[in-house]
Amino acid sequence: MDLKNQRVLVVGLARSGVAAAKLLHKKGAQVVANDASPRESLRSEIETLQPLGIPVVSDGHPFTLLDSVSLIVKNPGIPYHMPLIAEALARSIPIVTEVELAFQSTTAPIIGITGSNGKTTTTTLVGAMFLEADIPARVAGNIGLPLSEAVLTAQDETVLIVELSSFQLQGTSEFRPRIATVLNLYPAHLDYHGSFEAYARAKENICTRQGPMDRLILNMDNEHVRHFADHSRAKVAWFSRLAPVPCGVYAYENHIYVREAEGVEPICLLSIDKIQLPGSHNLENILAATATAFYAGVPIDAITATLQTFRGVEHRLEYVRSVNGVDYYNDSKATNPKAALSAIRALDKPLVVLLGGLERGDDLKELSDGMRGCVKAVIALGQSRERMADAARQASVPNVHIAASFAEAVALAAGAAQRGDAVLLSPAAASWDQFKSFEERGSIFKELVNKL
Repeated sequence: MDLKNQRVLVVGLARSGVAAAKLLHKKGAQVVANDASPRESLRSEIETLQPLGIPVVSDGHPFTLLDSVSLIVKNPGIPYHMPLIAEALARSIPIVTEVELAFQSTTAPIIGITGSNGKTTTTTLVGAMFLEADIPARVAGNIGLPLSEAVLTAQDETVLIVELSSFQLQGTSEFRPRIATVLNLYPAHLDYHGSFEAYARAKENICTRQGPMDRLILNMDNEHVRHFADHSRAKVAWFSRLAPVPCGVYAYENHIYVREAEGVEPICLLSIDKIQLPGSHNLENILAATATAFYAGVPIDAITATLQTFRGVEHRLEYVRSVNGVDYYNDSKATNPKAALSAIRALDKPLVVLLGGLERGDDLKELSDGMRGCVKAVIALGQSRERMADAARQASVPNVHIAASFAEAVALAAGAAQRGDAVLLSPAAASWDQFKSFEERGSIFKELVNKL
């Protein structure tokens, strides 16, 4: 992508926007950055970009920014119907996300990992396996470090292990990872994509441009994911927690096996009992990470050593502490009903669950059914509190409370729990109605728990 002396507009700053602007500057583009936030809230971004001669236009998205623009790099969270972006589309101005820009700016090998749930845990686990094997790698993407920032310093031999959201993938045109892993696919982000079909099409961008020398790793147990094999020319491998697969990684009789190719005898890696990552739902993530690392060339001994030491990541079914015989878990990353249901199923004890957040109109029936008989109390909060409370009542949860604040929710949960119970923050909703991010929500939860 030759952008020297081309005028490029970066819309939406935050960390990925700043990283994209810096990468564009390095490529010789004439960069203008834009964010609708008030100027005083962008002080850090302005201080970073001004020394590079990159102007920052704040407090709105004026259409005059589109004059003479050759390319727009859009923050993935900004919808395509936003007026400035819609106008750019009407003018046929090319629009990409920061991931596409980064891909076209590096020769480093890329492993892409996507799915509705489990992306961060799987991506982090793959990174830990590379680290154990002493193979140069960086974990980037939706996990915190923007891919544009990673490619600024990555060497040609550095493997970039990238967590990818549907928002990021929708804005790609040439993106082609050497290995693409798809964990699962459930209805999510329908407020952004408009339909499950559009959401699935965005996810498929991870593999549609792969070639016969690339590798596609798919979840055999997920009906929607299986169809991705029909949209890629890559060599396909599978993972399954339910049955042996012809090629890939699977769980069988409490052990994990890898079968390198069809017709090859499987190799037993280790007993599932030796794995440290808690929660039955994480078995899917473990199998996916194992397959990804194996086909990327990570030695088996490094894979098995990592599985016996890796204990998970922050905000993903994270144990906080025990208070008066009650265990507290932070699963703030559960931003949709399916993720919350996985957490509920993972904890084998009576549960008090904190549910609710940004209202997206998600179907709560499966979550409601999953609460029946194992959840003793629900504390509903946030925009979606009324619907979450109704879902709990439909499941005959004995105690349902609606909290006016997050602090009150934690206090109500503590009051509803008895020795031997667990209190679980697993909101089944995004955090943006009350917090900047799921990380902030989880951190505040831990602070409140530590004050009990």
